[in-house]
Amino acid sequence: MARNSHEKRAERQWLLILLPSLVLLLAFVIYPALYSIYLSFTNEALTGAAALRPRFVGLRNYTRLLNDAKFWNSLFVTFVFVIGSAVIGQFVLGLISAIALRRPIRFRRVFSSIILLPNAAPEVVAGFMWISMLAGGDNATLSRIVSFFGITPADWLQVFPLSMIIVVNTWRGIATAMILLTAGLSTIPAEIYEAARMDGATPSQMFRRITLPLVMPTILLYMLISAVSTIAVFGLVYALTRGGPGGATEVVSIYIYNQSFTAFQLGYGAAVAVVALVISLILGIAYVRAMKVEV
Repeated sequence: MARNSHEKRAERQWLLILLPSLVLLLAFVIYPALYSIYLSFTNEALTGAAALRPRFVGLRNYTRLLNDAKFWNSLFVTFVFVIGSAVIGQFVLGLISAIALRRPIRFRRVFSSIILLPNAAPEVVAGFMWISMLAGGDNATLSRIVSFFGITPADWLQVFPLSMIIVVNTWRGIATAMILLTAGLSTIPAEIYEAARMDGATPSQMFRRITLPLVMPTILLYMLISAVSTIAVFGLVYALTRGGPGGATEVVSIYIYNQSFTAFQLGYGAAVAVVALVISLILGIAYVRAMKVEV
């Protein structure tokens, strides 16, 4: 009996400890998500009659969304952005950095600091930093560099807009990939590599048959976190291109902003946000299934 009362007291203590986190989660995640779902079924707007008396319109916003070419363009741009920066750029460079920094190389702390520094800059600050590098004209940093090699300078954000935001987002996200993958690599026992070397395995064979299979759970976790966070990137893209030119960099987050606060159609913007939320949930479910975890 005393044991049961002790367990109940411990449960109450844990609930009290978790209560602030639960309140914050409810206030800043669950409630906004539920309210967005509600708005997506209305014609809520910031101006006009709908601002004064919003009406329930059922699935009208979702029907419009399915027939909106700009929405599908934003999904395609987001897909390319996620694949280019999160899946390819950040993962490849982060894995290379994690493997390299585990070796006894000179100036290791300097290299790790250089990789970690971009992650410390807020999205908007990083965006304005890169504007000075990618802007048109002979005085831009990148234009000066390519001019040294005899290449004609260009307005990089106008000529290669999507490629440039992929490069900048990759630059910012290498640190996260490196930290997660370093943690995964540190769980692999050194004895496995020693045994493989004694059996005559080459470095490439050890990487393919030992490193990759054993670090795969960490890779899948990183892919989930990176993909979801990249879908939500807003400040960086808005600071660099505002979704232009001509929708070439209008990722889903920029499209939601434009529909909600430029076109003043909160209901339709909420419908797009709900679709983005569903896509993120699908990625999470796919991760759980890939890890064969029962929820």
